Amino acid sequence: MPTATPAPTPKAVIHQRYGAKAVYRAEEVREAVHGACPGLALPQTTRCVYRGHLELAGVLSVATPGTFLRKKDAEQAAAQMAIDKLGIQATANIPSTPQEAWEELTGRISYFFADENFPTSSHPLVGHLCVALRRNGDLLGRIPISAIVTCDVKVHTLCKIIDPKAEFDPLLVLSMIYNATKQSPGVSVSNSNFWVESQRPYSPEAVDQALQRWSGISDPIRVEAVLVPCVMEDEPKVVSLNVSENEHYMVDIASKLSATDSSHVLVSRTVGKTSSEIRFYFPAPDVQFVSDLSSNVVGCRGDGNMNCVINKRASYISGQTIYGDAILANVGYTRRDTELQTENVTLCTYYRILLGKLPDGIYKISKDSILVAELPYVYSRTSWKGPSPRDLICSFCRLQRLSEPHFTVNRVRASCNALGSAVCSEETGSPKTAAKNQCANDGRIDKENPDVFKCYVKIYSKKRELLLEYSTDDKWSKESDALQNSALKVLIWFNRYFKQLNMHVEKLYLPESTDGFTVYPNIFLQEFAMCLSVYGKTSGGDSRTCNTDGLFYMDTSHQQLENSAFLTDIDGQDSGVFPSHGSLTCISYTVNLFTKDKRKKYLLEVNNEFEFEIGAGAVRNQLESCVTQLSVDQSACFVDELSDRDLILAAASELSPDLSKISRDSCVLEFSVKVLQVTEPLEDRMEKALFNPPLSKQRVEFAVRHINQLHATTLVDFGCGSGSLLDSLLEHPTTLEKIVGVDISRKGLTRAAKSLHQKLSKKSLTQTSVPTAVLYHGSVTDFDSRIYGFDIGTCLEVIEHVEEDEASLFGSVVLSSFCPAVLIVSTPNYEYNPILQRSAMPNKEEEPEENAGPCKFRNHDHKFEWTRAQFQHWATGLAASHSYSVEFSGVGGSGEEPGYASQIAVFRRMARDQDESSQKEDEPLQPYEVLWEWANASIPSN
Repeated sequence: MPTATPAPTPKAVIHQRYGAKAVYRAEEVREAVHGACPGLALPQTTRCVYRGHLELAGVLSVATPGTFLRKKDAEQAAAQMAIDKLGIQATANIPSTPQEAWEELTGRISYFFADENFPTSSHPLVGHLCVALRRNGDLLGRIPISAIVTCDVKVHTLCKIIDPKAEFDPLLVLSMIYNATKQSPGVSVSNSNFWVESQRPYSPEAVDQALQRWSGISDPIRVEAVLVPCVMEDEPKVVSLNVSENEHYMVDIASKLSATDSSHVLVSRTVGKTSSEIRFYFPAPDVQFVSDLSSNVVGCRGDGNMNCVINKRASYISGQTIYGDAILANVGYTRRDTELQTENVTLCTYYRILLGKLPDGIYKISKDSILVAELPYVYSRTSWKGPSPRDLICSFCRLQRLSEPHFTVNRVRASCNALGSAVCSEETGSPKTAAKNQCANDGRIDKENPDVFKCYVKIYSKKRELLLEYSTDDKWSKESDALQNSALKVLIWFNRYFKQLNMHVEKLYLPESTDGFTVYPNIFLQEFAMCLSVYGKTSGGDSRTCNTDGLFYMDTSHQQLENSAFLTDIDGQDSGVFPSHGSLTCISYTVNLFTKDKRKKYLLEVNNEFEFEIGAGAVRNQLESCVTQLSVDQSACFVDELSDRDLILAAASELSPDLSKISRDSCVLEFSVKVLQVTEPLEDRMEKALFNPPLSKQRVEFAVRHINQLHATTLVDFGCGSGSLLDSLLEHPTTLEKIVGVDISRKGLTRAAKSLHQKLSKKSLTQTSVPTAVLYHGSVTDFDSRIYGFDIGTCLEVIEHVEEDEASLFGSVVLSSFCPAVLIVSTPNYEYNPILQRSAMPNKEEEPEENAGPCKFRNHDHKFEWTRAQFQHWATGLAASHSYSVEFSGVGGSGEEPGYASQIAVFRRMARDQDESSQKEDEPLQPYEVLWEWANASIPSN
């Protein structure tokens, strides 16, 4: 169904009338954000806005009285002011019927060759005409028809109105212009080839001006281009074009393609960046053109006796039908310059264009990190870097020639109860997590039933047929969060699907409905048919060899990712500042490719400043593992398996012929990484900014008071992580003689061991001399008899990082099996979050929102956050089941409504069965691995 032609923008109307005479300027203005306090002797929050200016030389000058958040809006407003003052009537100037389009097409072709319009015009076609007038013999004044298509966007628009298929078929466009030229007054076209020329000779003045535009450089310019063979088994390769200003630049292209002459070279639309002139050039097949407008089609569709073999790779990249071998080149005339513009196109350029069509490709390229960056699986306004998920999915759809994605955001009323809620936190969005998220309904947060938002996404084919839709029960406190998180979910779905494309089509798993996605397989596979024909095939032989057919290869049979990288060449002093989950970490890195015999080395990628969030899946696994083992200003190296061959070729700025022959068996990647800066997670930054001392120190002081009140000599920290509590306890005078830490993370325990060893080795750094310290690697839900019956157990800000059922299992195991005399458990108080988040610095790019709905969790890794009622329900149930009493307290705040920022439960053992105690002490259950131990001031053992 045809859509209505959009009205031209104000700037487009001004450009139609005044062209380059219109000069725009966006003046930057700082203005106070609504709600600031006038006269306050403190810095006020401001934002950057713009005032638009338009100068029409010798005609008019205007400036917008108001300001705008975006530069382009300010410029459009200035253009509208000029239109109103000058009384210009805006018209679309686009024909509404094929017949009208045909008449305008014939008239436009005549206009190009009118003597009075040449050569003073800035139209790119003038460059082609100037070259034609410098020729001798039969070619004097002749230009190829494809030059008209290349230089004039409106010609292509008119062709699409005549026949919508013209958008995807350059051969059909050539047919239309060939036929239109025959009907254009004052223009002639050859019957045997595709040259077009003026029927009237140009005036001597026009010829002189054409010669004056020539710079006089006759030596050919060497320009690199990429030849993309039609045969899939043949590799793309670099070719050199010899371009001379004395000859039309398509002459050498025609020679490379074995075309009859340059008039038989067809040209695609631009690919890659919109500002470039990168296009595919390919030979026109032997076809018969139909002169009748009503039958304006090409008799070649690739299934006759004519030589019309479709180049699948070039067609997939350009979104048009490309025939035979094609050359990808950046050469041509533009409105920006009268001289011929050239730029090298390398294999790296080619593979980057391919990469940009992947769901995660634009993100990698925007980060300038092809071998390291990965599409994050979680969105956060505070830490997301690069184009937003919505922009990424829109760009992906455009590059795949799909319709624009459709987003529907609905405001709904949150449904809350005392023990749970379906409201999803801002930074986690899985259906499983959504059911765990909590909100209070007792009037203590903001409003009794605050509004939340849901977003639905629909992806349509180029013909506006629905091929995929995403609908979920996840709800978000802000409209923008709902939209961006839903867009990211769709992008991740496409990314996972594209990893399957090395399989045969019949084996592709395309479920009709899963995880909130509904897929329409027939339309989906039809829309991605060209993509599948290029990449949907398996390579023979060894499945571990690098794929030579495309970018989407994924070796699932050998994909076993290691959890931790083995580091070498560690350099730099341990600063004690380590990246942790949720922290923003800035690194520099270099990636080299080595042959395993170390005979050859290739520099692939260098990034001097790369920032990402730990735990968000934003980088390859091995690199994050490396970074979390280093402190700030430390560097190290590690080796990882080879990435997909095409990713390597896209990353390498300088390509060697050897790189195209690399294989997974003979090469490895070496990463050199240095940690430059670590910014604490938002939760820690808020706590430090709003509490003095910070909440973390207040929790330590709470534990110290209980240790000394009990005269405790043994302490075990369940979920000790990197040992922050154990490390802090050494700075306070206590009665402790043995401290133990248990955690499932080897990386965290390694950092804890380094820190504890440093302090215990230098008694001047400690207030307490602890004779024994042990770090165990294991799960806190597994019983180990060596930790039975300790005086005190701690579990501070840990349980919210696991699912609720796992938190209940932990409580039961500790109280029934480990049986500490006292157990201290702390967790965030969800009811306190509005205070923390209202006090946090607002995002400079966003306006504060009213009725923002339920508060987000303090950390996107939190699986739940409990209100006081929920926490007390959990703790009292555990205490009653295991002969413990429990009392509640907290730190952070006064304890009045809405309670403490960090709520604490103190469990005390009421009775102890002596027989059961003896049995557990005698049980040789020791599943934990001793990762580090300090005993009797001796050298620690491994």
